[in-house]
Amino acid sequence: MAERSALDLDALTISDRFQLFNFTRRDDHVTYLWILRALERLREVHRVQAGAEDLAATLRELAAAHDGVPALDAADLRYRLDELYADRVVHRFDDASRAGNLARYRNRQSVYQFSELGYRAYRAVEGVLSARSEDVNLSRLVFSDVLEDLRALADANRAGRAEHVYRRLSRLDSVMEDMGRRSAQFHVTLGEILRSTDASPDTFLKYKNALLVHMTEFMAELDRYQPRLERAVREVEETGLTTLLARAADTDERLFMDRDERLDDWRRRWSALRGWFTTEGGAPARAAELHAATRSATSGVIALLRQLTEARRGGVNRSTQLRHLAQWVFDTPDDGAAHALMGAAFNVRSARHLGVAHEDDEQISPNATWWDAPGVEVSVTLFRSGKAPTAGVPKPVRRNPNARAEIRRRQVADRAADRQAAARLAEEGAHDRVLDEVDTRVLLRLITRALESRAVVAGLLSSATGTDEGTLVRLVPSDTGSTVRTTRGLLHLPGMRLELAPRARLRGAAR
Repeated sequence: MAERSALDLDALTISDRFQLFNFTRRDDHVTYLWILRALERLREVHRVQAGAEDLAATLRELAAAHDGVPALDAADLRYRLDELYADRVVHRFDDASRAGNLARYRNRQSVYQFSELGYRAYRAVEGVLSARSEDVNLSRLVFSDVLEDLRALADANRAGRAEHVYRRLSRLDSVMEDMGRRSAQFHVTLGEILRSTDASPDTFLKYKNALLVHMTEFMAELDRYQPRLERAVREVEETGLTTLLARAADTDERLFMDRDERLDDWRRRWSALRGWFTTEGGAPARAAELHAATRSATSGVIALLRQLTEARRGGVNRSTQLRHLAQWVFDTPDDGAAHALMGAAFNVRSARHLGVAHEDDEQISPNATWWDAPGVEVSVTLFRSGKAPTAGVPKPVRRNPNARAEIRRRQVADRAADRQAAARLAEEGAHDRVLDEVDTRVLLRLITRALESRAVVAGLLSSATGTDEGTLVRLVPSDTGSTVRTTRGLLHLPGMRLELAPRARLRGAAR
């Protein structure tokens, strides 16, 4: 619940983030994984940025404790780190201070560090690799903690203790996120167990009692606490939900979010939390859905247990059935009868063979068999209907006149603002006042044109001029220089004096 939902991301953003996992699809993906592990090990000792030599030394340390660590030199590491940089997993910085001589300075001396999304992608991969089905469980003991936190949250909001409100809300959000993750993992793992019991019925029968007791105790605890948790949520809202969320947003210390964004985030978190225990608009609470799913899973476990018990009692299970079928196939008089028996047993229909020409048939020997020849891609249309796919009618070009009109209106408004700023600069000058954003932009454009036209005479820089929007700027050599104040800071022009006026006036002065 703490993370923003990925359902609102557009296709371009999703494609960019999938690019972070490109290293998992390469042929030497294990090598890239060890490189990221070495970078993570350096990060743990507060060495955020590391060079290729540092990572090579860290890989040697890992190789002393683990098997399968690749031996890479600095050049190979730098190439692979650049590939990770192209995938946006790491950032790359040039560090000239690491060069000990001129030759090394001329060569790029780069240091690397995890990007924020790259580190999340690496941790996601490590999380998948380190996942163990034995760790999953339903957290039945958490309901008492949630009830205590809700009551303490109501007391803190009545007393006006903003920091306690923030701490309790943060803890509740973390606990509910953990409970949702645990329940989802448990039911996924339970589904895998129910589908794989044919291969390991002994393992299932060994742990059946513990599994049933665990699920039964969880449902009993949920039945006992659900009405009390719903009342506790109502009591918290009665103390003033708007004030509660405002206090949490004011105490939140996330620097890169303004107060309105933090308030919307906490409002979303509270909505998700109350959805666990309260019924709104006829929709059942998530706790009730979890209870129903657990009860259904318990019924499935009991049914499977009954099936396994009866199979063991009668001596018939999937293994014995397959052995009997194999004996029948072996005793058939010919191959046709064997194929007919297997087709009837597994409902296998005759396959439709498709033939498509290879793009470069000269690469394939005419003596190659179908088994040895490389395969070709077959389109879904050809496979389903037997007709070759066509490009179809080209789609019409989409036009958006409203967007073009809006862009044109903004261009006209920006041009008018530039003309007004140029006129103000010509009349009021650039000194003795603070220039706003538009005035600063026009002045920088004028100075750029003047600097492009400057000339050096007898080793000295002569005056330079530039024009834009009817305003002429002149940069005159000066010992004192000049300074212009803007909303972004001070603009220093050392050795030059800035003169602004309408273009006609400066021409008359030049004559």
